[in-house]
Amino acid sequence: MADVAGGQSKANDRIDQSAERVKHATSEAVARTKQVVNDTADKVEAGVHHATDKAAGAAHRANDKAADLADRGRELRDETMDKADAWMTQARAYVREKPLQSIAIAVGAGWLLGRILRR
Repeated sequence: MADVAGGQSKANDRIDQSAERVKHATSEAVARTKQVVNDTADKVEAGVHHATDKAAGAAHRANDKAADLADRGRELRDETMDKADAWMTQARAYVREKPLQSIAIAVGAGWLLGRILRR
């Protein structure tokens, strides 16, 4: 009986050692997996931050370009309005200086326009 009890004790020791090896191996596998997941998460985070910075930079450049174009559009509008005002001033001055010629020109332009639009 002593042999049976001794055999059971050795078997129990081997079972305990095997269980400890499994626990140790499992802990190491989980630790490696955690490290891989953390490394991957860090890479993903860095990539997202980089892409976000790039997108923000592009948005800033587009916004600056739109503001420049809006400014240029306002400048062109102002220049066009100034030219139109100058032409109207010149036309008024011409009509005041030469009223009969102005009427003749207006009648001729009206007649020509009527002929063109009749076709």
